[in-house]
Amino acid sequence: MNFLFTILHQTGRNLLLTWRTQVLSLMTIALSVLIFSFCYLIYLNAVNAGEQLGDDLRLIVYLDEQPDPAMQEQYRLKILKFDKVDKIAFVSSRQAYDRFKNQLGRDQDVLADIPRDFLPPSIEVYPLRSLNSLSKIKRFSDYLQTFPGVLKVQYGREWVERFYSFVQLLRFVVIVSGALLVLITTFMMGHSIRLTLLTRKKEFELMHLLGATNSYIRIPFFLEGALLGLVGSISGLTTLYLIFNWINLRFAGSIMLNMFSFNFFPLPIMAIIIIVAVILCGGGSVSSTRKIFSL
Repeated sequence: MNFLFTILHQTGRNLLLTWRTQVLSLMTIALSVLIFSFCYLIYLNAVNAGEQLGDDLRLIVYLDEQPDPAMQEQYRLKILKFDKVDKIAFVSSRQAYDRFKNQLGRDQDVLADIPRDFLPPSIEVYPLRSLNSLSKIKRFSDYLQTFPGVLKVQYGREWVERFYSFVQLLRFVVIVSGALLVLITTFMMGHSIRLTLLTRKKEFELMHLLGATNSYIRIPFFLEGALLGLVGSISGLTTLYLIFNWINLRFAGSIMLNMFSFNFFPLPIMAIIIIVAVILCGGGSVSSTRKIFSL
């Protein structure tokens, strides 16, 4: 008990003696976590938006004639051979006509003298709503085009490719911001701890002479770094949460927010971010103390 009290007392003393440096480190950690979390939050919501596309994400395969049940089964097996899909629907010429007629609404009269089978039959393929499906949708379309009796394969190529490119860019930004988070937190903690150790080197040499071990001296600095990582990460996430709520209130009536649901991090992800920040800051402190005491 006395050992724990002494360690905590030494940790508090270290923080008080170098509070200016610690405040700067705390702000840097909070800002780093905020930037990374902001990018990661946008990425997760973009992925979630892709999973909410619903019927907009589909490939329409136009056929030259209505396939019989045996041919439909062949088409189905060939489609599943390429990739798993959410749904496969065969639409006859008359079903396509009825859909088109309903879409016209009051202008249905224009179809009065047109035969009901003037539209080609088709296969509607609904890929799984995921980034993996988006990345393969162009190859999927080319594959479907090779089927016998296929006239044309249609899908929202332009917006799908733009959306996928946007998500890929976000993924790259998240990776870069995550790497910067690792570098900045470890560097800042290592730098601040190194300055503290150098300015109090004589004090630590005296403690060695009195019988203090390196571990006894290192533990308060590890706790110092872990504490700064904890407070800094919580501060960064709290700031992001306030920004997120402000955006939701500010743009509550916008079309984009009504189309897709944007959510904040679930508790497990927040816990992981905090734990990683604590480990990085504590690890930076341990690394610095090892380097100094090995001199």
